[in-house]
Amino acid sequence: MEVILLERVAKLGQMGETVRVRDGFARNFLLPRGKALRATKDNKERFEQQRAQLEARNLERKSEAQGVAEKLQGKSFVVIRQAGESGVLYGSVSTRDMAETISKEGFSIDRQQVVLNLPIKTLGVHTVPVALHPEVEVTVSINVARSPDEAERQARGESVSTREEMNLDDLGLEVGAALADAGDDDDR
Repeated sequence: MEVILLERVAKLGQMGETVRVRDGFARNFLLPRGKALRATKDNKERFEQQRAQLEARNLERKSEAQGVAEKLQGKSFVVIRQAGESGVLYGSVSTRDMAETISKEGFSIDRQQVVLNLPIKTLGVHTVPVALHPEVEVTVSINVARSPDEAERQARGESVSTREEMNLDDLGLEVGAALADAGDDDDR
């Protein structure tokens, strides 16, 4: 299906271009979200009449997104989750969780704006891109931890997901005595 793009769409084209896309992509994504129009003769004429208004609206949205981007760039957000000793989460941190966390800090972010290929399933500090506008993208840090204290330690660069090994001296055993007892059993 051929469509006329009403705004810039990543990996597809700029505003005003007529592109050929799969029918399902057009019907399920581009047309319902107002990102494109079917490329009919009437729609092409209507687009040309409204082109100045669409470009002005696009510039306005882009400038708003750049204003938010200046405040949001490089910020760090903490997400508290339960995890095992090895640092693997019992669930995951999805785009919805990140959007809610960022929105609690006073930014207006939708989950579709968070660019995450796979959900986060481990403790640590993760860098996540946020697309505020098709032409404006920022990166934020998501600090996934079990507690606020652990989040502070992770922010300083400490690793909290490694398990501490027990030392035999801490148990009150002597290594030499344990080895000697093991050697006596072999002689019998």
